[in-house]
Amino acid sequence: MLDQVFETTGPTAEFDRGLWTTLSELGLTRLTAGEESGGSGAGWPEAAVLLAASGASAAPVPLAENDLLAGWLADTAELSADPAAVRTVAVLGTDGVADRVPWARDADTMVVLWPAGDGWRVAEVARTDVGLTEAANLAGEPRDRVVVDLAALDGVAVPGTVARELHLRGALSRALAMTGASGRVLDIVVEHTTTRAQFGRPVAAFQAVQHLVADIATGDALGRAAAEAAVSAVMEHGFDSTATEFAIAAARSCVGHAASTTVRNAHQAMGAIGFTAEHSLHRFTNRLLSWRGDFGSVRSWDDALTAAAAAAGGDGLWPLITGGHRP
Repeated sequence: MLDQVFETTGPTAEFDRGLWTTLSELGLTRLTAGEESGGSGAGWPEAAVLLAASGASAAPVPLAENDLLAGWLADTAELSADPAAVRTVAVLGTDGVADRVPWARDADTMVVLWPAGDGWRVAEVARTDVGLTEAANLAGEPRDRVVVDLAALDGVAVPGTVARELHLRGALSRALAMTGASGRVLDIVVEHTTTRAQFGRPVAAFQAVQHLVADIATGDALGRAAAEAAVSAVMEHGFDSTATEFAIAAARSCVGHAASTTVRNAHQAMGAIGFTAEHSLHRFTNRLLSWRGDFGSVRSWDDALTAAAAAAGGDGLWPLITGGHRP
């Protein structure tokens, strides 16, 4: 069903309002929100399927931002809002500035989070009430700079754990979208190498090409397994858990490192055609390279894994890796 929903996605990175309307009518734009908030009452497993499908189609819509990030943050702060509004989220500095805000130019409102005193505050502001400088990531998706007048906002006080959970939610959301994009790259490369012939036989018959494709498949499988394990950790422990933070860090590390190999090998296997604007490959490879830097760099997640392993020590490392489950 999701394949049919996303099959009309075009090659542009601009916000697709027609697709957004369809997703909204199907109850997918606020999938995890409670029915009292205009949502469908689903959980992270269902969101994982949706985000992977969105990544596999390079859908130019803010599904994660509207539901799992801005929507969740607004609900946590008990802000009343129009469930039909398109929302994104921005973490502001004390100067009221946030860079690389996804889909800011296309949002109706922004749910903003900023440090205030010893805690954090949350407010929702209309897009027309913020200063905005347009920018984009490597894939052409909106990543704008916004400026908000904090003096004009009261906001709702929230504990510091909210800021940490928002970061983890964003990191997991991107990991799930990356699994979808990675799987799509694998499909594109397999189709090309098995149907295109060189020297009288399919390109896939050459051992060097087989190695390229095998490495892509390996990274795709590892990233998918790590992301699924992170979703399981969220369902079992919630976000306020060392096990969950470790699982999300592992997922982001796996998909981040796999992205480098996937992009390099895919373009090698495809040759010059994969670099052309007319071919679909770059739509997914550029997104993989862009998304791996959202909500923390690959290096930062590697460092988080190292720190967690060191803190667990010899006796605690195996339970940390297995989530407390024995073989």
